[in-house]
Amino acid sequence: MGTSLSYVHPTPESPWGTYLSQVDRVLPYLGELARWAETLKRPKRSLIVDVPIELDDGTVAHFEGFRVQHSLTRGPGKGGVRYHPDVTLEEVMALAAWMSIKNAAVNLPYGGAKGGIRVDPKTLSRRELEKLTRRYTSEIGIIIGPHQDIPAPDVNTNAQIMAWMMDTYSMNVGATATGVVTGKPVDLGGSLGRVKATGRGVFVTGREAARRIALQLDGARVAVQGFGNVGSSAAELFHQAGARIVAAQDHTGTIFNDHGLDLAELMPHVRATGGVAGFKGAEAMAGEEFWDVRCDILIPAALEGQITPERARRLHARLVLEGANGPTLSAADDILADRGVLVVPDVICNAGGVTVSYFEWVQDFSSFFWTEDEINLRLDKIMVGALKNIWDTADRHRISLRTATFAVACQRILGARAERGLYP
Repeated sequence: MGTSLSYVHPTPESPWGTYLSQVDRVLPYLGELARWAETLKRPKRSLIVDVPIELDDGTVAHFEGFRVQHSLTRGPGKGGVRYHPDVTLEEVMALAAWMSIKNAAVNLPYGGAKGGIRVDPKTLSRRELEKLTRRYTSEIGIIIGPHQDIPAPDVNTNAQIMAWMMDTYSMNVGATATGVVTGKPVDLGGSLGRVKATGRGVFVTGREAARRIALQLDGARVAVQGFGNVGSSAAELFHQAGARIVAAQDHTGTIFNDHGLDLAELMPHVRATGGVAGFKGAEAMAGEEFWDVRCDILIPAALEGQITPERARRLHARLVLEGANGPTLSAADDILADRGVLVVPDVICNAGGVTVSYFEWVQDFSSFFWTEDEINLRLDKIMVGALKNIWDTADRHRISLRTATFAVACQRILGARAERGLYP
């Protein structure tokens, strides 16, 4: 069996602890492949780097950066880079592992990876942010590449960050390598439809799940936690389908309107002010009251660990769509199941982003680009097909959608591991 990891000490509530418990739950469904299951609990490669930059005032600041490759068995590593003051190695390990599961669940030819820098990007100037990004890219350049590991945007990173990463890597290898990152600006090889792809995936899986439980989207009440790229995109699509977005929460505050938020006014407000707080078309409420809002659909699209057991007991939703990675603690998962609340897990629900990242990667290699309609149609087809396969697995074994998603994904990862064998 080997020894446990010596450099991380997870708790049941920590991201890595949550991931390990999810793997343990799927072991009975792996059959002979269970002999390889320990590989799921050990990242293939973890890189910690010092990122020194000269600030605008002439002082030198040091930041800690990470890049973790959880699995490369099915293809290059794939996963985002986040800039956040709470980034830790353990968090990045868990996020990389969830990327392995997510990519295998959707059957993309990728392994799982993730990166991050412990920094509050709001405290940096644009020039400092560029320096930080370029130095970080140079430090992790020894393990990334179009055929090795392909970063993408995540929390507090965007197309501009990816452009700097692509340019830095290209300068270091002496050739333009557009395929080293995804989520780039369209005129640098980015894909149409990428910006809203994760939110679209949340909507597509939510639409299919609602159909399964006979929940009409027209008139349905929706609450969204996290009103950034993912949450706002999903909210717009549900609104277009006739749903009412009754509550929204982000790092600036929590707002509520029982008749539905006017997204045509809310979206410009968020762009202008940086958050939902202060929106005149809604009443402000205390942050913890968000979890008491009566709704049909709850979309946690912020950070991990948001749905605790205590909050799970209070939720009024029939359907939880995990737009964020790891938003539900394992103990809370059990409470929601006992209460009859259907959870569409992150590893399938928010896989729209990495699916269109795959499309971008393919387009970069071929230098042939698709229309946004083509991309959305391909995305819908892949997401609907993957969810159906997972739902069939859940029905066959009478298990939750999360355990079914892990079963499908782990069988693919470990099947590839068994076929490749061990070298040397």
